[in-house]
Amino acid sequence: MSLEATLQSAADSGQLLKSSLENIQALLAASSNPVYRASIEELAGSGAWEELNDRFFQALKFGTGGLRGRTLGKIVTQAERGQAPADQQPDHPCVGTNAMNYYNVGRATRGLVTYCKAWRAKAGLEGRPAIVFSHDTRLFSPEFARRCAQIAIENGADVYLFDGCRATPEMSFAVRQLRADAGVMLTASHNPPHDNGYKVNFNDGAGIVEPHASGIIKEVNAIKDEAYTPLPADQQGKITLLGEDMDAQYLERVETMMLQPELLKQEAARKLKIVYTALHGTGGVLVPVLLKKLGFNFLTVPEQDVRDGRFPTVKSPNPENASALKMAVDLANKEGADIIIGTDPDCDRMGVGVRNEKGEMVLLTGNQTGSLMGWYRLKTMFDLGILNDSNKQRAVFLKTFVTSPMQDTIAARFGVQCINTLTGFKWISAKLAKYEAALPEDIRAVYRDLKAADSRAARLQHSKFLVFGGEESYGYMGDDFSRDKDGNGAVVMFAELAAYAASKGLTVAGLLDEVYADVGYFLEVNQSKVFEGASGAAQISRLADSYGATPPTQVDGSAVTAVRDYRKPGILDEEGEAIATEKMLFVDLADGRSFAVRPSGTEPKIKYYMFARQVPAAGQKLSREDLAAAKVSVRASLDSLWTWLEKDIEARLS
Repeated sequence: MSLEATLQSAADSGQLLKSSLENIQALLAASSNPVYRASIEELAGSGAWEELNDRFFQALKFGTGGLRGRTLGKIVTQAERGQAPADQQPDHPCVGTNAMNYYNVGRATRGLVTYCKAWRAKAGLEGRPAIVFSHDTRLFSPEFARRCAQIAIENGADVYLFDGCRATPEMSFAVRQLRADAGVMLTASHNPPHDNGYKVNFNDGAGIVEPHASGIIKEVNAIKDEAYTPLPADQQGKITLLGEDMDAQYLERVETMMLQPELLKQEAARKLKIVYTALHGTGGVLVPVLLKKLGFNFLTVPEQDVRDGRFPTVKSPNPENASALKMAVDLANKEGADIIIGTDPDCDRMGVGVRNEKGEMVLLTGNQTGSLMGWYRLKTMFDLGILNDSNKQRAVFLKTFVTSPMQDTIAARFGVQCINTLTGFKWISAKLAKYEAALPEDIRAVYRDLKAADSRAARLQHSKFLVFGGEESYGYMGDDFSRDKDGNGAVVMFAELAAYAASKGLTVAGLLDEVYADVGYFLEVNQSKVFEGASGAAQISRLADSYGATPPTQVDGSAVTAVRDYRKPGILDEEGEAIATEKMLFVDLADGRSFAVRPSGTEPKIKYYMFARQVPAAGQKLSREDLAAAKVSVRASLDSLWTWLEKDIEARLS
């Protein structure tokens, strides 16, 4: 039986989805690549219909964050493996319309170039568009970056290509410094090793929002094949390699994020010992350079310094997970280090561990880390006179709705406005773009080239000045020279915070308790349910929609006092701006607890964010005993909430 007949028979019997059959047929018609047909034949011949459905049930959608999907199938075919050993990267990425491969990154690049040309023409700009390409250490990331650069050049765009792996925030910085039209990062951030992605930032260096998002999506999704005719040589773009010079410019700005370098003149701060791990990723390029230059006492995890997209020492290179940081903890215990710091493969997220009062290494959550760093930067800027009563109304603290309300409380204590955004740093960066646009025209013209102090002075005089920005998922920002969350900068900010605590005779955990005693004990617990593949996507959609259709009226014995459905227009932020609609819903309970639910935009899961707190009476502080009791009772209340939610999830899916 021919391949076509076999596929049709499987579709007729329900083993192969109709959409999968159509996408397989479309791919084979659009390309003569022998690897495609051979892989499909191998999977069909072995009856691997679930695998074929996962690979072909849809065309990988280019969303507002770009592309993300598997670059290695659950089954790696022999055609994909080629001559590569079983423990190494295959010769070819996963074949499928729903996979990260040359077919899809090629479509994305051609669509992006087309949009940039149209946007420039509409804006009255002459010349070719310019795009920055960078990549992390993931499987096929370097190959994808080079292929994308070639495609962009042949379709009439100038290209800036980093000479090796770099962090996402440096790509963002480069877009701004080079006045490029867009930047592309080949990365799947902290996803498991089998994934990769294509992340697009626009000319302000930030993740794409409207109107660019829908415009780029339209152009990308209109492209169905991978064949194109290169432009004549004189119409093609040119390539420029980026390396040490761009690194030096970026490093110069990141160093300025340390507010009190004189801390390291104190013996207690100098003795602070740090263990850093890059988790096989791009953080290893510049983080050690930064820590050494600033004078911190640190060592790295040698096995995880190796840049390897298989991430061989961890199950998943996610610094949110304790297992990913185990080797760092073990080394810290062996060497007597005070804190550990880890960054993800594209170095835009940071996870940390600190010693508790018993001397044990414990991991902080993204909410705890962000709250502490935000508190320290606010306090220090007032102590140094950067902020004062006359200019604090121009200071701003940015966070996402699902990030700890402790940060709203801290900002309020200092008389600084805290503004909440939708999930994703692109929304925080959209606020920064608004603040930059509010500067006088003569300052805007040179803004990206201003020194850090001059940039800060301009914002405090004419617009709004970012003190700190962050999200619960371990992303942080301490300045606006890059428009993405920045693991390099976060390492500097956290190392300084730890040095400050040491100079006061405190551990970081002890300092956190002091802040809790002042503003109240806040705890957030995040959980998720994973639903993979074609059937999983349908379950996630059905579950998310159910909360809007039938929101609960009582949860875990407490009455529901409010439901905030962000799918509906009309919700305003603290600046009075309308919030874009999103599949997210908040539920507030009479007992002070709350939870939010939203599908992940990058992984096959639906996320639940749970919040609880115990705050002191006005003008009071939590005593040591009160705080200890609050930690127990608040944790128990969130454990109980999740037990209730799990049962409710089962009921909603039944």
